[in-house]
Amino acid sequence: MKHCIIIPTYNTGMILRKNVAEVLECFESVIVVVDGSNDGSDHQLETLSDTLKVIRLNENKGKGAAVLRGISVAHEQGYTHALTIDADGQHPVGQIGQYLSTSREHPEALILGVPIFDESAPALRKNGRKISNGWSNLVTLWWGISDSLFGMRVYPIAPLLKAFDSTSGGRRFDFDPEMAIRLCWMGLPTINLPTPVRYLSKEEGGVSQFRYLRDNTLLTGMYFRLILGFVLRFPGLFYRRLKRL
Repeated sequence: MKHCIIIPTYNTGMILRKNVAEVLECFESVIVVVDGSNDGSDHQLETLSDTLKVIRLNENKGKGAAVLRGISVAHEQGYTHALTIDADGQHPVGQIGQYLSTSREHPEALILGVPIFDESAPALRKNGRKISNGWSNLVTLWWGISDSLFGMRVYPIAPLLKAFDSTSGGRRFDFDPEMAIRLCWMGLPTINLPTPVRYLSKEEGGVSQFRYLRDNTLLTGMYFRLILGFVLRFPGLFYRRLKRL
């Protein structure tokens, strides 16, 4: 097994260098994918470490597309597993060791973070993810996705590339739930790790790219696609499950 960490970023501002530096203190094989940023936040990254690889996309293509580029490069370099971490400081770098050790013990598994929110988390975000989690569990027959949206997770790279190849979706904000669902359809076991999460204030450098109408519309369309795909793929299982509800 060979792990790397992939950090997609888009206009993260002053917090980016600090976050990447903290990750490098925990693990040295790090790939940052700059998804068309135009705020200059990535300019000082390459001076952080000789082991840091920075990939720049010419235009903003979305989180999923950025991760796809990162894991494609990682696969070419011989990495077998990738831990994804958001660049906005929400994910605790102190948990990196636990994620990697769990992945080493269970190399076949998808390791999913389950957020433990504090008072900094917006109520709208906490309540909204309950809907996403419900749909994700429905279309996987409760395979084991405790949280479909949390971005700190370990992917076995080869199955993830196959999941990307099976769809033109999952390239933007829909990446996290769609890939988790498709990997469950492929039969990957899931392991859920409770993980503290903190939303940084603007004074602390916190930046959010989430847009309520745009991204919820994207997620709604994604779930319609996946429900249709699930019915066509597993019609008997789907109808038996509905009868039990």
